[in-house]
Amino acid sequence: MRIYNTLSGTKEEFIPLRGNKVNMYACGITVSGEAHIGHAYQALIYDIIRKFLIKQGYDVTYARNYTDVDDKIIARAKEAGIPADAYAKMMIKKIDKVMREMAIDDPDIWLKATDNIGNIIDFVSELIKKGHAYPTSKGDVYFSVESFAPYGRLSHRNLEDALNGVRIENDDEKKNPLDFALWKSAKEGEICWDSPWGKGRPGWHIECSAMNGKAFGEQIDIHGGGRDLIFPHHENEIAQTEALTGKQFVKYWVHNGLIKVNGQKMSKSLGNSLLLSDLLKEYSNEAIKFALLSTNYRNDINITPDLFPEAEKHLADFYRAFVEAEKAGIKIEGEYPEIDKNFDEAMSDDFNTALALSELYAYFKQIRALTAKKDPAAGQMLSQIKKTYSLLGLFAKNADEFVKNYDKTHEEPVPDDVKALAEKMQAARAEKNYALSDELRAEILAKGYTVMISKDGVAVKKA
Repeated sequence: MRIYNTLSGTKEEFIPLRGNKVNMYACGITVSGEAHIGHAYQALIYDIIRKFLIKQGYDVTYARNYTDVDDKIIARAKEAGIPADAYAKMMIKKIDKVMREMAIDDPDIWLKATDNIGNIIDFVSELIKKGHAYPTSKGDVYFSVESFAPYGRLSHRNLEDALNGVRIENDDEKKNPLDFALWKSAKEGEICWDSPWGKGRPGWHIECSAMNGKAFGEQIDIHGGGRDLIFPHHENEIAQTEALTGKQFVKYWVHNGLIKVNGQKMSKSLGNSLLLSDLLKEYSNEAIKFALLSTNYRNDINITPDLFPEAEKHLADFYRAFVEAEKAGIKIEGEYPEIDKNFDEAMSDDFNTALALSELYAYFKQIRALTAKKDPAAGQMLSQIKKTYSLLGLFAKNADEFVKNYDKTHEEPVPDDVKALAEKMQAARAEKNYALSDELRAEILAKGYTVMISKDGVAVKKA
């Protein structure tokens, strides 16, 4: 099994630090707003990685965090007129709800910055003792980047490149513009905690290091997050953690690509953020997953107007094969090992969900041919697909309901000329002019529409 490691820039054979045990952490959501499609994508990817590692026989413990205190959260809470901690709790509740609607499983361990203030203060204190951090007269504490020689190793930048790529905080007591805040002194009215340096709160980067230390100790196997976190967030995590422990913090750094909307980076400033709650009103959670997983996780995803509708259409076609098999009297049961083998091979090459999904088209073409012959192998293939691809969160729905709902919501409107013919047919039947009724029926059928006659009258739909 091979994983692309951002640290080395290559695919590497996956060998955990401690035999069969895998400790895995992914940066979660800063709860300043509702969950958008980018949050869902990142959560989905690391949930799938966890599940595939378990399928391969590894003993996995997966931790994920919520950043529940930062500048944006404080600003949003002020706008809402409620305390920052109450605002964060409210947003976590909303985010948890929509993630469950998306059917993304919880991690084994949930971590929050505000639950780890003591650990963070201890961590910062030790860095000061070791000469890697320094307090200021204002009560802030900064990490000294120059004290950590390998800085830039993850993002493959030297200090000059790093200086050009980071937003510099203005503070005349910083020794180096690249030095980053471990502890921020509190402003008037802000949420804060007591510390040896005065009232304040954690900087963003320190929370992940301190929480990992609490959950897993000094080293972990996999650390995940979006590619936008490589620098400075993950670079700073490495610096502060390895400066403290003297050991390599993470063996495999895994980063997913970013979401674009019509070719532009998704951002609040551009007004193109896609809230997950809004998408789930329009599309099934499986269609959203299918669309996202059809691109290799390391690549950016460009969301165009037809991305999710196309995914929904493909899934409806796949689910239709289940319905057709059952109508043909084929039992959906048994195994088809080749499907599972091919899936494992694709996923073992750096979690290649795109390849695994592309194989479905050939499978379902074969299934339809087998169904036409009423061959039981069609049922075995469908049963295996349902089992194997459940790891990606697919094929968990009732096939008949999915197809009926899709057909109902995507039914084309009947053209006016066909409606007029149906009305004439209904009038002819009312007058018992069945010869004319039959002529009109034939004309409707020739236009590609089916005629349904009931006590309510004549109805037509696309054939």
